[in-house]
Amino acid sequence: MSHDKRTLEFYVLAAFFALFVLFLYGPLSAILILSFQGENGGLTFPLNGVSLHWFANLFERQAVGDFGGSFKRSFILGLMVMIVTVGVSLLAGLAFRQKFRGATALFYLAVASLVVPSIIISLGIGVVFQQIGLRPAWYTSAFGAHLTWTLPFGVLIMFAVFNRFSPAYEEAARDLGATSWQTFAHVVLPMIAPSLIGVGLFGFTLSYDEFARTLMTSGTFNTLPLEIYGMTTNVTTPVLYALGTVTTVFSFLVILLTLGAIVYVGRRRARA
Repeated sequence: MSHDKRTLEFYVLAAFFALFVLFLYGPLSAILILSFQGENGGLTFPLNGVSLHWFANLFERQAVGDFGGSFKRSFILGLMVMIVTVGVSLLAGLAFRQKFRGATALFYLAVASLVVPSIIISLGIGVVFQQIGLRPAWYTSAFGAHLTWTLPFGVLIMFAVFNRFSPAYEEAARDLGATSWQTFAHVVLPMIAPSLIGVGLFGFTLSYDEFARTLMTSGTFNTLPLEIYGMTTNVTTPVLYALGTVTTVFSFLVILLTLGAIVYVGRRRARA
């Protein structure tokens, strides 16, 4: 008869994980519950009835700001950043498979923005745009600011992917008469497709949630994080919780769709 003896390290890690789950999902659970507060309810417990009143009130621009417009801007900006991040990260990963002069310096230059405070980058880009006579906007200056955040992550991911990628597959394809483009399209790309989807998810979510690098670069119109921040200063009703619930559900849907795409690509590759 075997005895399963738990070590001290196990209980320490279990307690740490429990605290992690509590701090992560505890506030989300409270916001989710309070978003269904009754029409006469406040910002705290207990619930004064249950209703969808604050979700309807969320879309009234006069009452709570331009939620629809800010969501649209954040969504479009996230897609723009995602597309560029995937493309540039893929090209960088392919380029760095070959050794060339200055590769190390270029690599550190590409990831240097990760160690620079985000607000400093936002302030610098905003000042540069003003100095050259351009008005900061979410689709220009904020777009560039977000890329300084997403590209390093995408490049690092693709470096890791190609470091584990065996060139034997490409050599076999060329031995069978495939051109360089056919080798990439039919051999390399299907194998790295799940990683590219992951890079796309990184790019979209990091841009969609970014606050500091957008603060000085968004121009006249707010993105969703800036709109939420503005609401915290002038909204004293549970509509703020309703907004938190909607954005959280949307984020989970994006993650689920991405995981579904990865599973689909994996099964399709397995059948090939």
